Amino acid sequence: MMRLRSTGGAIATLALTALVSIPAAARADGRIKKRAGNQQNRIAQGVQSGQLTARETARLEHKESALNQETRDMRKLDGGKLTPQDKATVNQQQNKLSKQIYNQKHDAQTQGSGTGEIAQRKENQQDRIAQGVASGQLTARETARLEGKESALNQETRDMRALDGGKLTPQDKATVNQQQNRLSKQIYEQKHDEQTQPQ
Repeated sequence: MMRLRSTGGAIATLALTALVSIPAAARADGRIKKRAGNQQNRIAQGVQSGQLTARETARLEHKESALNQETRDMRKLDGGKLTPQDKATVNQQQNKLSKQIYNQKHDAQTQGSGTGEIAQRKENQQDRIAQGVASGQLTARETARLEGKESALNQETRDMRALDGGKLTPQDKATVNQQQNRLSKQIYEQKHDEQTQPQ
């Protein structure tokens, strides 16, 4: 009887040890995912508040997308899991990205709000992108592409104004409105496709 108890106790101890060691790895992976989600929320808040311009957002989302891809590649190479060295590398890169998010949100550049229909639509589209980032409906790659298009449209609008004495002509407004319609449709399609940002 005594022998059975000690064997049963040893088995229970081994089982408990196995259960405790498995969640540690899962917790580390969970922290990486949670941190990526937190950084996405910080970017979304920066877009929403106007602290991040479309160009800054596109750059940050491109870096986030590259880091997400690198993390997936590391997992593939290591049988679906991240090694301790992989985790340290990802953590270091997340630290760097976190600092870049902070710096971009606190620099002098802001998303100009302006007045008028074009400015209001631009702000509305930025809000829709921010909501898509926060909800996970937009991946970092999708967000980077959308923000790149928003940034290009913003630059084109500034160029039109510069050519026309600081104002947009009716033709310019029609062109910008048409491009905003196209971008609005792309935002909708990207938010409602099958791709989502892992939470």
